[in-house]
Amino acid sequence: MSEPLGGESEAIHWPSLIAAIASISAVGIAIGLGLPLLSLLLEQRGIPSSLNGLNTATAGIAAMIAAPITTKLAHDYGVATTMIWAVFVAAISSLGFYYIENFWAWFPLRIVFHGATTTLFILSEFWINHAAPPSKRGFVLGVYATVLSMGFAGGTAIFSLVGTQGVLPFVIGALVITLAAIPIFIARKESPYLDEKPRQHFLRYTFAVPTAIMGVFVFGAVEAGGLALLPVYATRLGFTESQASTLLTVMAIGNVALQIPIGLMADRIRDRRLLLLTMGVIGLIGAFLLPHASSSWVKLAVLLLIWGGVVAGLYTVGLSLIGQRFSGSDLAAANAAFIFFYAVGTVAGPAAIGAGMDLGGTDGFAWTLTAFFVVFVVFALYRLIFHPRRT
Repeated sequence: MSEPLGGESEAIHWPSLIAAIASISAVGIAIGLGLPLLSLLLEQRGIPSSLNGLNTATAGIAAMIAAPITTKLAHDYGVATTMIWAVFVAAISSLGFYYIENFWAWFPLRIVFHGATTTLFILSEFWINHAAPPSKRGFVLGVYATVLSMGFAGGTAIFSLVGTQGVLPFVIGALVITLAAIPIFIARKESPYLDEKPRQHFLRYTFAVPTAIMGVFVFGAVEAGGLALLPVYATRLGFTESQASTLLTVMAIGNVALQIPIGLMADRIRDRRLLLLTMGVIGLIGAFLLPHASSSWVKLAVLLLIWGGVVAGLYTVGLSLIGQRFSGSDLAAANAAFIFFYAVGTVAGPAAIGAGMDLGGTDGFAWTLTAFFVVFVVFALYRLIFHPRRT
């Protein structure tokens, strides 16, 4: 595996970072707008919830398909060029959801759209990790995670303003995605160059950073399953739909507020697996306390504010650990593996948590989340104890 070069500059190279962060944040806005928009449209058309959820889950499958292809495309055609093409594919396919009304046609359309956005995520994160100075990598990735979270929140805010009627929300989404090409094009000459192919298949990189990979899998499962079923959990507890949706907003605020502090902590810890373990323990405690806080909306909101922000740090710190461990084409391949297992988590999480609620009732939500964190904490402890010098 290739290590980052020891002589890297410690200065933050802002043009590259702004290009990568701005481009993916624009995509974040479009996804934040598009996910609730498409789900509600299918609901309005009388599509059963099971098929609606299945169509949404196609996003994770698309990410798994795109992950191994992305690094090869970037090697053959260049990082910036691949990203610009992905921007236009995502923008055009997003308009397709308005013009194509056949439900079954939305499955391949989802694969195209989310495959393109996955390519943008992988290469943007690779570009950011490549451009970030080693001593400030956690801070830079904290900024990235914060801006991306704000993009998702901005997308949902736009959705609340424009609604589901007509072509307007689709035009806005396509336009926002297209704008992502501008910073990429401006900084195209500064994008990282992959002059050699990765040394091995991208999935083999999981064995070099298993704690980060397991962490992002658990985060993907908790984020997708938790966010999808938190409103159901809250309403079953007796809260109103408005109170339930506000809990999602509270979690988003915690995510935005805590990523930069978490990134700064990552820069000050030599073995970042220790920070991943700490966040896993906090995630475990928070999930275990959910039933005990459920008697009061305020208690539940405060718990989710802190818990949501800390759990999201699994993604931020995992990315910084990968950037610490790899460089060049190996970094791009490792980033693809990182996104791949995040996608696996987004598919597994909703299914597991939904099954947990079917088997265990309302509290099955919390117990399934707890189980995910138990697995991660045990795994992270094992790695720290028996592989003390490995990342």
